[in-house]
This record gives sequence, C-alpha cells and structure tokens, in this order.
Amino acid sequence: MTTLVTGATGNTGRHVVAELARRGERVRALTRNPVAATGGFPTGVETVAGTHTEPGTWESALAGCDRLHITAVEGLAGVGPEFVRRAVGAGVRRITVLWDGRVGPVERAVAESGVEWTRLEAQEFMSNTLGWVDSIRDEGVVREPYDRPSALVHQADIGAVAAVALIEDGHAGEVYNLTGPEALTPRDRVAILSRATGRDIAFVTIPHARAVERLMAGGVSREEAEYVIGWYAAPPGTATTVDDTVERVTGRPARTFEQWVAEHADRFRSG
Repeated sequence: MTTLVTGATGNTGRHVVAELARRGERVRALTRNPVAATGGFPTGVETVAGTHTEPGTWESALAGCDRLHITAVEGLAGVGPEFVRRAVGAGVRRITVLWDGRVGPVERAVAESGVEWTRLEAQEFMSNTLGWVDSIRDEGVVREPYDRPSALVHQADIGAVAAVALIEDGHAGEVYNLTGPEALTPRDRVAILSRATGRDIAFVTIPHARAVERLMAGGVSREEAEYVIGWYAAPPGTATTVDDTVERVTGRPARTFEQWVAEHADRFRSG
C-alpha cells in the first residue's frame, strides 16, 4: 500500500514521511521541488512534484495511492473539498487530516468522504519557539503579549500519531487532541532555553496591538493576525490541558519541550 503525504517538506509533513518510512511503509511525498527535497527524505521515499492546493498536480500524485495525509494549510479551503473527492475517486480509502486550528471545509470534507478518516487536532507546535531565534540571538530577549500556559506538542509526535492512524486499524472516525506532556508559559520556555543555551534571556511583555502589527509585517492578514493573537490571549482548555493521546496511540510518552530544545539549542546561541 502507498501513502501520499501532502506538505511533505513542511513543519509536520516531513515527520509523517519519516515515521512511515521508519515503519517500512511505501511513501509518496508531494512537494513543490522533488529534486531539492529528495536528499532530506529517508531512502526509498518517492517524491512527486506538486501541491494539494494546485489541482493540475493531483492526478499523478494520487495515482495508485491507498492512504492520504493532508495538512490543512492556507489556500486549501477553496480547493480542499475537491481534492478530497478526487482522492477518494482515485482509490484512497484512509485519510488523516491535520487541522489548522479550526474545523473548516477540508476537515468537513474528510469527515463526509465515506472512507476511514482521523482528524488530528494538534495544539501549539513546539517549533513556534523558532520565532524567537532572532531576538534571542541578537538581543537576548523574547517579546510576547501574553504569558498564558500552553501544552505544546512536538511535531515528531504529530507524525507518529498520523502514521499509526494511517497504517493501523481502530482509528476511523477519531478526533485526536494532541498536546505535549506539560503546560508551559512563555516565561517557562524562556527559562528552559536559558539553561540549555547558557545565556540570560529576558521576557518582555508587549501590547496586543503591537503583536498583531508584528504578524502583519510578516505578511499575515489583519483578520488572521487578530485570530492568532486572540488565541494567545485566551487559549482554549484543550490547548492548556495535558492530553495523553500521544502516549495512548503510539505507546510511548510524548516528547518534552526540553527534548525539543536539545535538538535546536544551537540555533538560539549567538555567533
């Protein structure tokens, strides 16, 4: 059986590819640049050019695939339901979908597809911490508008849960809330980074409006920026409460933030 992974070089997709390959599964990675991506994938992973937001690339990507992992991304809402329909028509019989924080057209299309599906409702990614790299390296400071707790999840754990749901029975119709093993505030994370990097890192609170403007300066629409910063102002209980889904599904504890930091500490060190 062959699994098509969309967003295969992305933040989470690459972990889905790696976990499936580790388990000896046949994997087809959908990526805009197969030549550049090939070296980053495990041996044996097939690459195909395209993206699930471009209908012209779907036919070759889906041909011969029995399973599908979809990452809900910006730009997919309009064409996503048709992509799901085409996937089912091409023979896909099991789908996992990683939401983008909301149940939208793609997530609903998957649930109504008529095939086995699992929705992964991952909470805040540990990799969001990489947004602090420049300010930590250059100034030794982190600036955020709020200091609310978040049970951040490691992307590798998202990949592991997706792989299990794709290749093992018993996960059809499940909606999995995915968190890490502890809820940490930004100040908590800064303290862990300080210990790991051996440098003092300050935490500075900034106004809500400034945080919105910072996102907009990076190309995010005002509506989306307000949504994101509003989430940090009042995160839902599912994001602040530790859930044991990762351990229940994979059979091992969720990775800690300390583990994530150990993997990326060099990126936060100056020079």
